[in-house]
Amino acid sequence: MKRILLLLVAVISLMPAAFAGDKKKKSTAKASYIDSTEIQWLDWNQVQEKMKKEPRKVWVDIYTDWCGWCKRMDATTYKNKELIKYMNTKFYAVRFNAEGRDSIRFMGKMWGFVPENRANQLAIELMHGQLSYPTCIFMEENFQNPSPIPGYHPVDEMEKFLKFLGENIYKTEKFEQFNQSYSPTWTVNN
Repeated sequence: MKRILLLLVAVISLMPAAFAGDKKKKSTAKASYIDSTEIQWLDWNQVQEKMKKEPRKVWVDIYTDWCGWCKRMDATTYKNKELIKYMNTKFYAVRFNAEGRDSIRFMGKMWGFVPENRANQLAIELMHGQLSYPTCIFMEENFQNPSPIPGYHPVDEMEKFLKFLGENIYKTEKFEQFNQSYSPTWTVNN
């Protein structure tokens, strides 16, 4: 009986340490998400679920399989360590193949492939009908005000866009004004 009682006391005394370990694992998991070596790309379902729990700005990379500049941006711009950390901290990032044929449920509506445009209707909508690849789409929290940013962008340009939007500077200043005084700080080759 004494052994059982001692065992029970030992188990109870170790419980707070076990729970503390769980908290440490959770904070480490979150830190590794932010410090990841890759952008944490989400699909449309994942980003909608995450938005319910923690609203953030959204960055959508619209690409096609045949687009050379899309591939170059993936291989260079989106591999920059500082960009990755910033993107994973400030935005939900979505990779979206404009020519994907699967229907997408987004904001309570089904978006399907439009053969005459060779693109998904959601891509057409987000790019305001100007189909150009790559195109990045910036959306405010809860998917408001989608704004297309067409073309290939090297790290220094992308840093400028991301900080202008991620730091909410766009709410008080025009991009042209911001651009005149902005100097990039991210290391280009890392």
